[in-house]
Formats: sequence, C-alpha cells, structure tokens
Amino acid sequence: MAHPLILALDQGTTSTRAILFDLAGQALGEASRPLAQHYPADGWVEHDAQEIYKAAVTVMAEAVANAGAEMAQVAAIGITNQRETVVLWDRTTGAPVHRAIVWQDRRTASLCETLRRQGAEAHVTEVTGLLIDPYFTGTKLAWMLDHVPDARARAEAGDLLAGTIDSWLIWKLTGGKAHVTDATNASRTLLFDIRAQAWSEAMLDLFKVPRAILPEVRDCAGLFGETEAGLLGRAIPICGVAGDQQAALMGQGCVAPGQMKATYGTGCFLLVNTGEAAPVSQARLLTTVAARIDGRTTYALEGAIFIAGAAIQWLVEGLGVESPAAAEVLARRARPDHGVVLVPAFTGLGAPWWDAEARGSLSGLTRDAGLPEIAAAAYDASAYQTADLIEAMASDAPEAFGEGSELRIDGGMSRSPWFTQRLADLTGQRVARASYEETTALGAALFAGLGAGLYPDVEAAAAARPTTEPSAPALDPELRQAGQARWRDAVRRALSHG
Repeated sequence: MAHPLILALDQGTTSTRAILFDLAGQALGEASRPLAQHYPADGWVEHDAQEIYKAAVTVMAEAVANAGAEMAQVAAIGITNQRETVVLWDRTTGAPVHRAIVWQDRRTASLCETLRRQGAEAHVTEVTGLLIDPYFTGTKLAWMLDHVPDARARAEAGDLLAGTIDSWLIWKLTGGKAHVTDATNASRTLLFDIRAQAWSEAMLDLFKVPRAILPEVRDCAGLFGETEAGLLGRAIPICGVAGDQQAALMGQGCVAPGQMKATYGTGCFLLVNTGEAAPVSQARLLTTVAARIDGRTTYALEGAIFIAGAAIQWLVEGLGVESPAAAEVLARRARPDHGVVLVPAFTGLGAPWWDAEARGSLSGLTRDAGLPEIAAAAYDASAYQTADLIEAMASDAPEAFGEGSELRIDGGMSRSPWFTQRLADLTGQRVARASYEETTALGAALFAGLGAGLYPDVEAAAAARPTTEPSAPALDPELRQAGQARWRDAVRRALSHG
C-alpha cells in the first residue's frame, strides 16, 4: 500500500460522520448523516442503534468516494463515539432489545439518589473515578435489564450482549465476531476498575449487571477485528477506538502529563493528562482513562461545564440577538470596565461546583449597561468557568502542571480569535486554538494508525495534530483577579445553598 490512508468513524450524539485522513493528519474527504433523537418521556433520550449502524456503513463508503480514493488504500479504521450511551442486543439475531439509552438521559436519577443515600458513592469513586450519576452507563444498563421484558433472565442465560456504541458498531461491522471495547469507553460505565483495568466484581454486584454480557476490554490502539468484506468492498481492520473526549485529547496531541484540551460546544469538556497517576479528586472532578497503549494506561482529570456556547444561544433565542456572530459583535462593543457578570446556571452548575439546583443570575447591572455588556458577560462566563476548572485540576494534580503549560481548544466557540484571546486574558493561561476543528475524528485516526503500525509511537502519531494559533494572556493580572473575584462572588449567590 503505497500511500496508506486511515478512515475515522465519529459517531456522535446528533450525527454519524466519517473522515478519511492521510498519515500527516490531513482530511481528504468526509460524509455525515444526522441522527434522530427520541424523547419518550420527560428527561428520557434514546437513539435507534440500527440507524446508527446503517449510517456508519453509508458514511464510511461515502467519505472514501468523496475523497476520490479507493477502499484498497484504507489501511485501518478508527472509531470514536458518544460516551456512556448503551445498547442491549440479542446475541443470536443481532437485534437490539430496546432503543439505545443516550448519555443525556436522566431516567435513573432516583436509583442514583438511592445509592448515594446508602453511602455507595465513596467506594464507586474510589474504584471507577466517577460519581454516581445517571450520565454514566451502569445505571442505564441496570434499568434496561429490569424494565425490558425477560431481559435479565435472558442476560443471565447468556442470550444478550451489552456495550457502549463502539462495542455495538464493532460487533455489527465484524459480523458478530468481536465483542470488544477499549479502556476509555469502559472507564465511563461505573463498572470498570480504572486502576486494575478490569471489570469490577464489586461494581457489577452493586448495579446488578451480569459479567457475561459485557465486552472484552482492549487497548485503544490494536486490532479489534475486521469488517465483513461485503460491507465496504473488502475486509478492513479496525485498529483504534476511543471515547469522543479522549479521542479529542489525542487529536490535540495531549499525550504528556499537564497537556490539556477544552472543547467548547453547547457545554465544555476540559481534560488534563495526568500521566500514569490516577489522582483522586478533592473537587469532585472525574478521574478517567486518557488512553491505554501497549498495556500502559495513562489517566486524565475531566471537568464538564454545562453551559458554554448555550449561553450565546440564549442571547439569540432569549434576548433577540440576531445570531451568534451578532452576539460577538455586541460583546466586542462592551465597556471594558462594565462589571456585569452572568452565571449561566440554566440547568445547574457542573464541576467544580456540582449544584444541580443552582440557577442563573445576572449581576453588576448599572443604568448604562445594555446588551453589549450582557453579551460580553455571556462569553466571559465560559472563560471564568474554565479558570475554575483549571484551578481545581491544579489542586488535584499539581505534579501535572508545569511551567509553560497551555490550553489547547477546539469546538464552535474556538473559531473566534477574539474569544480565544479573551479566554487567555481571563484564565491567565496560554491558549492554543486548533486550526482544524475535527480533532475527535483525527484522534480516532491517530489511534488506528498506531494500532496498524503506521506510526512507530504515540509521539509520532501526535505530531500529526493540527497546527495551532497561540494567544498569550495580555490583561493586567490585577484586572484578571478582580474579574475572577466578581465571578466567584456571583457564583456563591447563585448556588442553591449559597
């Protein structure tokens, strides 16, 4: 194969996308399909797993065709996926026994509350690095086993299989020959011991999940199986798998301790690589697997900001601003000393505050404050929440933060050079904006390239990450500290127990 190419399948919450890359990390062609959302009850979110599989096959074929390439040039497939979403299916027929329950689904909130009241969370966190929350896979799977007719009996008899979206896709693409997952996806289930790197018997007992239905856990880079020849014209090895945020961490080249990335979409996910140390967070951050390669596990601390770009959308939908682009124009017109603070706790506050009952607030208003100042406060809220997360992470894992660290960013809000500079100014952190936004798909491709032997090591793979446009903090430190103090005072007022 003269010029081997890598096909990345990025199965997300709202779409299924495939991108064909060369070994230098250049995108050659892509294709995507929207994914229908199903809301059978308040707080419930489901996907059709069969729709996901069919779209995956379609977009992979189209991406190669759109690049003007041949399937014979594809050396490996890499898969990245929406994390925590779970599928339960029949081992013999391959038919799902229920629609996939999506990571956003909250139907298991009462079960989680019961487990917390019973005092289970400390042990769960110690073993899995996670908190007891409906967000994670374990309680969703327990719900399926208890609510789908005969599911528990069939699971215990060995007739059913379960897994996150990566497992479902691999099982289908290989014609049922491989029931596998990778360590990053396993680490999001509430069922996996992140230090022992094995399914935890204690967690399986706690959530009442039979071990036999779960996939084998493998490294992120290596052979997971081969696609059935009839699907894409030839059998192609699947050589890389990672959950979406870990794939983005790889796509941003964050392979050494202290390297961190933030993805600014509706919300924001911030991860910092902590190397082979798996710190126990004192700030209720998540400890998760960053990658497992050649049997060596590296870890990350992860924090979630619930509202980032959604605050800009609120300006458009709630306050009548014409568009997100118009919101930025307004924000840039704001008086530098306006003092307005927006705490966008529309659905509570995430890490490090973790207050589901907190509600949004707008403070510091004066007679001459208007839409420009409110718009600026909406952008600043993302920066201040980022600063809170970085401070919490540095407290949990001080050894991971050295001199010269930078925050690598991607996602919709990162397209703005102005926001990038504002982020650097208000966090006091050097910020590097990725020139190519699809870092999640790129990360999957890099893992697959490693697994297929196309890159000699992690560092060589990470060298294919996109170039970045750096922004250094330019704001006077006293002004930054004053702004952070105003923000934290406003947060305290917004907290339900404040």
